[in-house]
Amino acid sequence: MVDVALLAGRILLLALLYLFLFAAVRAGLGIIRGGSPSQPERPLVLVVVSGPPEITGVRIPLDARVRIGRSPDLELVIGDDFVSTTHAQITPSASGPVIEDLGSTNGTVVGGRSIKRAVTLAAGDEIEIGPVKMKVSRS
Repeated sequence: MVDVALLAGRILLLALLYLFLFAAVRAGLGIIRGGSPSQPERPLVLVVVSGPPEITGVRIPLDARVRIGRSPDLELVIGDDFVSTTHAQITPSASGPVIEDLGSTNGTVVGGRSIKRAVTLAAGDEIEIGPVKMKVSRS
């Protein structure tokens, strides 16, 4: 009878040991999966929300320099008298795209405020240049 009890105890001990090892391995896999890098953020784009019909809805990626103004050789051309020839530019940086007014006559507005120096942009920022309203968003 003692031999049967010892055998049952050994089987129970082995079952508990395997159960413990299974739980430890499963937790380890969960840590490895949870430690993987999350989805990268989508890149920022400049979306023309309102303005002349020919540019409304235009989406411009902000991963390279974007010059804005009346001049036809710029990346975003706005044909309006309230917009300077080379009005503003957006340049990529490590902290996010940076917009600066290039000495325009009527100024550049970001978030309802006229900017006097370079400003780092984030998703959701609204930009106004002359009659054109633009928004920074994720692609």
